[in-house]
Amino acid sequence: MVTPAQCQKKYGPPANNNKWLVMWNVPSELHFLPIPKKIFLNKDLIKPLLGALENLIKRGFAHEMKTWDGCFNIRKMRGLQSMSLHSWAVAVDVNAESNGLGKMPSLSYGFVQCWKDAGFDWGGDWKRKDGMHFQLKTI
Repeated sequence: MVTPAQCQKKYGPPANNNKWLVMWNVPSELHFLPIPKKIFLNKDLIKPLLGALENLIKRGFAHEMKTWDGCFNIRKMRGLQSMSLHSWAVAVDVNAESNGLGKMPSLSYGFVQCWKDAGFDWGGDWKRKDGMHFQLKTI
């Protein structure tokens, strides 16, 4: 699992002008999903995110994606002192309303597996459940 220390080492301190951050034009064939047409994210997130979204479509789980709730946000982890991986834009939140921090996640096994197979860890597997959260497995 990627840690804030690993992100700090590879990407440097969180910043809006970090050289690893880019504006990604989401491919038009994905525009039917509830995601922005452009996403400000880490370059390392593009391929895995594209893979996860394509998995959702190919495997028939795209309909389960209700909301896109963010990627880049410089902040500490909620209730903790460590920086969130969102600070380096290597994590995304989806379906936040029904998968909040500390709640039992409501995402299906198949939906989650689409993300895991694309190179993500899922917050729903953690002791402190965060079912909306997917972050890169490695950087």
